[in-house]
Amino acid sequence: MTRAERDKKRRDLAKENFEFGLALMRANPALAAVEFDTCRREDCPAAPRDGLVRADSNGTLHAHPTRVAEPARWAWSLAHAALHLGFGHLPASTDRRDQPDRYALAARCTVVNRFLLTFRVGTAPDDLPPTYPGGDEEQLAARWRRTGLPPAHEHCGTAGREADQVFVPWGRYAGGTPDWQLAFAAALTRTVSAAMDMAGGRRESLDGAVPDRRPWERALSWFVSSYPLLGALAAGITLVADAELARAHGIQVAAVNAEAGEIYVNPLRTFDDEEWRFVLAHEMLHAALRHGDRCGARDPYLFNVACDYVINGWLREMQVGVMPEGLLYDAQLAGLSAEEVYDRIAVDLRRARRLATLRGKGLGDVLGAPLGPPCDHVDLDGFYRRGLAQGLDLHQRQERGFLPGGLVEEIRALSHPPLPWDARLARWFDEFVPRPEPLRTYARPARRQASTPDIPRAGRWFPPEEVARCTFGVVLDTSGSMDRTLLGKALGAIASYAEARDVPAARVVFCDAAPHDAGYLPVADIAGRVRVHGRGGTVLQPGVDLLHRADDFPPGAPLLVITDGWCDVLRIRREHAYLVPQGRRLPFTARGPVFRVQ
Repeated sequence: MTRAERDKKRRDLAKENFEFGLALMRANPALAAVEFDTCRREDCPAAPRDGLVRADSNGTLHAHPTRVAEPARWAWSLAHAALHLGFGHLPASTDRRDQPDRYALAARCTVVNRFLLTFRVGTAPDDLPPTYPGGDEEQLAARWRRTGLPPAHEHCGTAGREADQVFVPWGRYAGGTPDWQLAFAAALTRTVSAAMDMAGGRRESLDGAVPDRRPWERALSWFVSSYPLLGALAAGITLVADAELARAHGIQVAAVNAEAGEIYVNPLRTFDDEEWRFVLAHEMLHAALRHGDRCGARDPYLFNVACDYVINGWLREMQVGVMPEGLLYDAQLAGLSAEEVYDRIAVDLRRARRLATLRGKGLGDVLGAPLGPPCDHVDLDGFYRRGLAQGLDLHQRQERGFLPGGLVEEIRALSHPPLPWDARLARWFDEFVPRPEPLRTYARPARRQASTPDIPRAGRWFPPEEVARCTFGVVLDTSGSMDRTLLGKALGAIASYAEARDVPAARVVFCDAAPHDAGYLPVADIAGRVRVHGRGGTVLQPGVDLLHRADDFPPGAPLLVITDGWCDVLRIRREHAYLVPQGRRLPFTARGPVFRVQ
């Protein structure tokens, strides 16, 4: 990976975590009332150099454009900066003012941090003081001007060793200046009142205080603010509620596209908030657990149905919302994985075809392509993996309740990304391609014999039968549909691993309309100087049969089949593996491992 690619990946991760943290902070109704803009321009002169956020009196929070921090840390830092506006530390004014001194800056940051101890948003830095003195900003600043500023409170803001509050002239629009302090006080009063109503049983959640929000939007906000396991995912998911789009694509209730990070809901369905929570959690788990990619050679719809049974069982066990009537659930399938459920329902295809997902009967709710125009996004595989891992960690640290063992196991498995195809290929070589074992004999002097003529030294020798035993076969698809990039990557990897294991030669057969036996070739020649024959159709079985019948090919030697997937059904009676492009499927169920070349 080049330095430019590493820098781009780092910037994407920094942007993703910042947006997650911003969504977590805005999920707090009191802080959401403080209107502000964010700036992450790399050329912004107001951005902090060694911190995260700096607020100015123009209502802008200047964030570090490339700093990578956890979403919870971003949420805390953005809340700290927004509270400077809400507490009246940075009142908007068209006049120029002197910047606050170090005592005033420290006193204001101390008051904000003290407030965040009881008004928890995100995760505070570890280096903050554990306790804070009493008094308001003016009292603390006056006391420290007399007695000196304690070192622990001198740099407790969000801009490192710099000031995190800056006075600038108001110039955003010609109207009057905003009163952030009044807006925050009113929102905080409403939040406290709603919390008291919740404690008295007069309402179910804080989200109910917003009557104009649609129920699926309230359900998604509930995950961000109240359910840490799926909160990070909910913050990055886009809801698309379009009745015409749902009708055109047969979406009865909901569907999801993991690549676009979008959940499509049918706004004509009438569910309450608890049922929409169940529906959205169902679709988010489909996307986060990558059920669309795990299908493999299975029937996509039946595998979707199997995943529905598993997810619905988990959500009922976790008591996330209320399952709408008609969804797939069977108590006898509890504790089984999606693959095990698939094996059970596949024996009765006629009954399985009549089952309905959230999209409808005979249609899977895991979509293969976004229904709207394509959009730019970061690495979604990393987004889902980090979102679930961070959510599980928060869920367990906050002791939010027990989770099904199968769900925890899948999240743990996603936390460890799969090995790249070339590393798996190297392991396959280690297991099935034997390394020639040299013999020592005094009939062949060692190369160091001349340096010690008085000491006899045995040399290393590879017997012919040992060399013949250590080989493998390559059946290469050379049809017109094969990608030359795939050929180069696959042949280069094979040659490098074979050389590393001291394999002297490999048997290569080119296949298109007919097999072309290239015989035994030195492994160094496989990647570079091999002349590819033919470019006709794709028939690989004759090439496999040629190696099966060859007298000079060891019966225990394995085969590597390199193809783009547009081939005939193969029957191989020895150890073998396939190399195919990423995203392609073989037209049959492979008995050997399949390495997908990226």
